[in-house]
Amino acid sequence: MRAAVSDCGIIAAPAADPAPTVTEASVAPPSSLWADLRAALRGSNADYTRIPLERAVLLLAVPMMLELVLESTFAVVDIFFVAQLGASAVATVGLTETYLFLLYSIAMGLAMAVTAIVARRIGARRGDDAALSAVQAIVLAVGVSVPFAVAGIAWAQDLLRLMGGDDWVVSQGYRYLQWMLGGNVVIMLLFVINAIFRGAGDAAAAMRVLWVANALNIVLDPILIFGLGPIPALGVEGAAIATVIGRGAGVAMQLWILLRGSEHLRLVRAGLRWHGATMGQIVRTSLGGIGQMIVAMTAWIFLMRILASVSTEAVAGATIAMRVMMFTLMPAWGMSNAAATLVGQNLGAGEPARAEAAVWRIGWMNMAFTLTVSVVFFVWHDAVIGLFTDDAGVVAIGGEWLRILSYSYFVYGWWMVAVQAFNGAGDTMTPTWINLVFFWLIQIPLAWTLALQLGWAHAGVFWGVFVSETAVGVFTLWLFSRGRWKSVQV
Repeated sequence: MRAAVSDCGIIAAPAADPAPTVTEASVAPPSSLWADLRAALRGSNADYTRIPLERAVLLLAVPMMLELVLESTFAVVDIFFVAQLGASAVATVGLTETYLFLLYSIAMGLAMAVTAIVARRIGARRGDDAALSAVQAIVLAVGVSVPFAVAGIAWAQDLLRLMGGDDWVVSQGYRYLQWMLGGNVVIMLLFVINAIFRGAGDAAAAMRVLWVANALNIVLDPILIFGLGPIPALGVEGAAIATVIGRGAGVAMQLWILLRGSEHLRLVRAGLRWHGATMGQIVRTSLGGIGQMIVAMTAWIFLMRILASVSTEAVAGATIAMRVMMFTLMPAWGMSNAAATLVGQNLGAGEPARAEAAVWRIGWMNMAFTLTVSVVFFVWHDAVIGLFTDDAGVVAIGGEWLRILSYSYFVYGWWMVAVQAFNGAGDTMTPTWINLVFFWLIQIPLAWTLALQLGWAHAGVFWGVFVSETAVGVFTLWLFSRGRWKSVQV
């Protein structure tokens, strides 16, 4: 297959070539499940707008699920080691993550826009434009990371004090925040470049990157936290250093893959230049994605601030429960990301009905998975939290949140797929307005009232989250079913 070379020095691999005709696709021999699984893990240059929908879902969802499972595995392993340092160390991680959530919101918002734009270009057989968008996204990600790095290095203690951290957190835990925010460029690039891979259909490349990054994190965590031989015990600071090193290695691998060429995209150094029109398009499309994530993440910041007013144990219990929740949701997010890619590419190819069919199919799969997890949370909530700490107070609080979550966890499966369908279509503003109403106008006031005004303490926060997020899931699915997302242009 030929590679198309654009005037900016960017090479777009097979996606830029003319797609196989329907006749060609129809005479291709059927593939076996085992062959499809190998292709999903190895990487495939399949045309996801033409191959059977079941195979398209499998080729995209399997590597995306495995990619995020390992990401969540790192989060759980990380908190497992940090929890051995005590509740204040766990609280340091939790309070730092409230600021990282702001960073994540921007990174994920950019990622949503990049996935939608790249997927549309690939689906429309415009691989050179997809690659050009990828370059601008990388430049934008680096620029956005700078103010976060400056703030994290210069005002670490003030930021922790602002969030209500206790004396140990402020005096000892600030180095964790300095490393995490100071080195945030690796987080930003990891999100954005993997979004480029996913939008192009190179899900296996994104998977392999996170395998390397998080495996290195997991190996370095106990060594740097507790020390080994000549390496001193760095405590909670060591967890941050391990994260920066691991994710930095992942970014290096991403850039190497792009320059070498993945299944659908390849960038060359000559193409790493500013292109104002494309940059502006990415910024405009990403505003809705950034907005929806900022609304959701700042809502979590307010919830953590409310919990900090209750006790350090409440923050620690909620932090562990949140890590467990994210661990169990990562496979579902992987399937949802597959929906975003399929929606974007099929809309680009002029196949809206196929795009919608992919969403419903993945939605039922997600619901079955999250329903299974909810049973585990309901039956073994305390035992799950007890895997990470033996502090009875922390176990009770974290276990209570898992139990409350179990009552409507299956709704999350549908909510994630519906949201990613909007984002994959390039309609990032609709989820933003939904989040604004349900998280800021309902969740925060309800949690504050229940926890502090009615005296429910941490349970008030958990029930506030239950009510608001169950409602937002049902409403988002209903809005998706109306179908207006099919007409969005990016």
